[in-house]
Amino acid sequence: MKKINLIIILALVMFACKNETKKAVDLEENRAKSYDQNDGFITIKGDFVYYADAAVLQTQSEIYGVVIDNNMHALDKQAQAYKKEATDMVPVTVRVRKFKKPEAEEGWPYRVEIKEILQVEAPDPSSKDVIKLAK
Repeated sequence: MKKINLIIILALVMFACKNETKKAVDLEENRAKSYDQNDGFITIKGDFVYYADAAVLQTQSEIYGVVIDNNMHALDKQAQAYKKEATDMVPVTVRVRKFKKPEAEEGWPYRVEIKEILQVEAPDPSSKDVIKLAK
């Protein structure tokens, strides 16, 4: 009887381990592609917002200004599906070209130009890091 219980538990553990989402596997493959291609692009995961002609990508350790071009508009269009308000930030994973901003311009020290959109996710509804401004 103990052997049967052990076999059932092992079978359940094995099946539970195989329930990885395909998105996670695809994302890892795309990250590996960034390193393998040697094309100068990097993969960044962060929160994206485009509002009032300004686009920003915020990671855990850095904030980047985003070059406004067709790829940025395509990312914004995908992010709109997850926004409740125009100023909501949406988690994204993108391949970008990172470069320093021109000295004469204001803003963050680095900018990114979006080259490929890998993933756009729904924001975490349990997140408490929302700042609301009242008029």
